[in-house]
Order: sequence, then structure tokens, then C-alpha cells
Amino acid sequence: MTRSYTVRIRDRRTNTLRTVEVPEDRYILHTAENRGVELPFSCRNGACTTCAVRVLSGEIHQPEAMGLSPGLRKQGYALLCVSYPRSDLEVETQDEDEVYELQFGRYFGKGKVTRGLLLDED
Repeated sequence: MTRSYTVRIRDRRTNTLRTVEVPEDRYILHTAENRGVELPFSCRNGACTTCAVRVLSGEIHQPEAMGLSPGLRKQGYALLCVSYPRSDLEVETQDEDEVYELQFGRYFGKGKVTRGLLLDED
């Protein structure tokens, strides 16, 4: 018999709190979407940081979260697209750029990477 857990998701973008029941064998993001909860996502395979959350309480299992270092996982970060609940949970969405900086910032020298315009020179 598959067990389900209550997952409370604090969405910082919309300042909302949503609660969904998620079976232990289903991804949290997919289940939330099926229940009408819109959350940030991009790759859906654990390789980016768009769906990153901070686990405030509870236990999460994310064996396929390639986009997070072991260090960030230990700090309580998770990727909802490839995460399974292992208990009732409370999570909070994160700013993708902040998590990306934590994950990869040391590889880009000092400071954040800025996005500029590419000008076409004739």
C-alpha cells in the first residue's frame, strides 16, 4: 500500500501557502501540478535550479537531483521535480538565481554573472 504525505508549499513569488497530498512514489512537482498548484519549473529532470525549495521541516528523498551539490542538499535544499516525500513536509520556493549562485557561483569568479545584450555589429 502506497503511503501519502501532506506537503505544504510556501511560494515566495506569490506569497501563498498551498497544501497537497503526495504519494511517496510520486514526484512532488508533478502531483502538485495535477492538483492545480502552479510552481516554477524548467527542465523537469533535476538538472537546473528553477524548482528549488528549502525544506523547512520533514524528510525528502531526491536521488536524481543532479542540479544540487551534496553540500546544498545538507543545507536543506531540494528540487521538487525529482523529489519524493518521506514524511509530512513544509517547503519554501527559492529564487532560482540565488540557488544557482550558491551552486555554481564559485566557478564564475567574483560576483554574480550578469546577463547583457548581444549587439549585432555590421
